[in-house]
Amino acid sequence: MTEEKVEKVIIIGSGPAGWTAAIYAARASLDPLVIEGAPSQDMIPGGQLMFTTEVENYPGFPDGVDGQEMMAMFKKQAQRFDTRIIGDDVAEVDFSQRPFVLKTAWSGEFKAHSVIIATGARARWLGLDNERRLAQTGGGVSACAVCDGALPAFRDAHLVVVGGGDSAVEEATYLTKFASKVSMVVRRDELRASKIMAERAINNPKIEILWKKQVTEVHGEQFITGVELTDSDTGEKSNVDCGGIFMAIGHIPNTAFLGGQITLDDEKYIVLQDLYGSATNVDGVFAVGDCADKVYRQAITAAGMGCKGALDAERWLGAKGIH
Repeated sequence: MTEEKVEKVIIIGSGPAGWTAAIYAARASLDPLVIEGAPSQDMIPGGQLMFTTEVENYPGFPDGVDGQEMMAMFKKQAQRFDTRIIGDDVAEVDFSQRPFVLKTAWSGEFKAHSVIIATGARARWLGLDNERRLAQTGGGVSACAVCDGALPAFRDAHLVVVGGGDSAVEEATYLTKFASKVSMVVRRDELRASKIMAERAINNPKIEILWKKQVTEVHGEQFITGVELTDSDTGEKSNVDCGGIFMAIGHIPNTAFLGGQITLDDEKYIVLQDLYGSATNVDGVFAVGDCADKVYRQAITAAGMGCKGALDAERWLGAKGIH
């Protein structure tokens, strides 16, 4: 009987964190297997950068780079070191036994001595057809002001931010550096943001707050031209011309498949055991990138965490005598 193969390390996910972990693990002769995910309506293998047409803040690309092109280069670099890749989703994990067991949607079951979770987080969207279309084609719809706000298309434009929490205020404040005006669309008659953040938005002369409004349509063919707003109380509709819209209504970490076997915080992000490492509460399971980072959510911080995860896994395997 042929003995069932046990992988030294399986990496779940294929954004900047996952591919960086794969590059480091492969160069350390860990022969990593990446389960990169499968395309769906909400997610594309490669992470949030697959929805970004121009990345200008990642070092090494002085002229900027298309997000999809960038992720293709990450993947190609991982493959250069013989990283193996499966285009499937991990549907279920069992971390109660060793080696660990990972069940995929279509490709069967895999076993591993260590696992690096790099499944990221997805932005919350309004669910409007034209919103998603323009987000995917670089038409002025974004979920990250820090990523996209400085692009030439948004400079000196009237921009809209959807949301009323701390993140929305941070996004709106950041955008005032580039925009002629920023309108915050808030569903309620008050901001959910902390008092100091709320005051910052209210007192900023370049920020206009549109109270008790919801975005119910996004206008534009090649690029956004405006939004339809609906009054939360009366249902009355109005239109606002704008040159860009930024969603700041939260992110959803892709951690549901873990089935409660890894400690999560109240927002379902993976809790790391210490500030500097990537270890989770399960010995031999590591987490990197946006599934464990609700603060920065940048490609470069995710890549840095991917490096940590691979180094931590390598050291853990070495300590266990697994080479």
